[in-house]
Amino acid sequence: MSEFIAPAKPIIGDEERAAVDRVMRSGMVAQGPEVAAFEQEFADQMVAGRRCVAVSSGTAGLHLGLLAAGIGPGDEVIVPSFTFAATGNSVALTGATPVFVDIEPDTFNLSPAAASAAITDRTRAIMPVHLYGHPFDAPAFQALAAEHDLQLFEDAAQAHGASLGGQKVGTFGTFAMFSLYPTKNMTSGEGGMVSCASDDIARQVRLLRNQGMEKQYANEVIGFNTRMTDIHAAIGRVQLTKVGAWTEQRRANAAFLDAGLAEVAGVTPPPVRAGAEHVYHQYTIRLDGASGVERDAFVAALKAEHNVGAGVYYPIPNHRLASLEKYAPDLDLPQTERAAREVVSLPVHPSLTQADLERIVSAVAAVAKAGA
Repeated sequence: MSEFIAPAKPIIGDEERAAVDRVMRSGMVAQGPEVAAFEQEFADQMVAGRRCVAVSSGTAGLHLGLLAAGIGPGDEVIVPSFTFAATGNSVALTGATPVFVDIEPDTFNLSPAAASAAITDRTRAIMPVHLYGHPFDAPAFQALAAEHDLQLFEDAAQAHGASLGGQKVGTFGTFAMFSLYPTKNMTSGEGGMVSCASDDIARQVRLLRNQGMEKQYANEVIGFNTRMTDIHAAIGRVQLTKVGAWTEQRRANAAFLDAGLAEVAGVTPPPVRAGAEHVYHQYTIRLDGASGVERDAFVAALKAEHNVGAGVYYPIPNHRLASLEKYAPDLDLPQTERAAREVVSLPVHPSLTQADLERIVSAVAAVAKAGA
């Protein structure tokens, strides 16, 4: 059988290893000049110069951003259920209530109409996710937030470099969080970056990540230790020089998959919103049932019969997780439930060869046809 095609493949090269070695030789491995440089470079390249604060993980970035924006007990924050649990977790960690609402039927992103219907007198903010690297409908959410005097936050964990209407993701809300986990479009080994709309929010995130201190031992608030190390920042700085080319390769790979899968019965390639620049953290198809093959059996057959890996993001909606279901008793989210049954993420990463892409298309077509 042909070599396995992995669903994701982090790329760590000699430049990253040399950067780590440089930091190790310097003796300055905690948060220091590499972190400061990474924050500025990320700001300039990814979010039009917005203030950026590096933290230890994407989840920490969401948590600190929410706290910095004043979210706490008694508040409600509207979030999608169709996302990784960190979105809902971060709200719950502040003592606020995550309010799970449904998604759009095509893009898998949070539905503005569903969010509007969920607003109560306790709602303080809306936090949609730029899922899979595809921008959510930011203008609609900005208008909704303005109408109801709410804050807009961006979970941009998967959307480095994406844009909508020429505006970069991470510049629409009070804050945005980008994950730097190894499987993301770029990585620092582990970490997160918070893009902030104001000096005040940025300062609060900096205080919270460092035990509440700006000046050593002069603690101003109760904070955390969620700093990024200079080792991780050095990796991130190198990755930042490469992510643009990787993104273009992801887009080219997605275009090939789009063309190859367009006529495969029962398979719907991912749509792209008008004016959006998708960065394809995931290339997520929908199995609409016409092929007659059940999703988990489809994924299993891709691997067993064709040695092609695939992922399911996400098989259990947040509102049905044991950890979060208490926030959503008897909640009915039909589009979310449907997506959780039907989505499959195919390999789209920049390490794929042309032969790999052709194998993926032929494998998907063969499994879909066999199930018909």
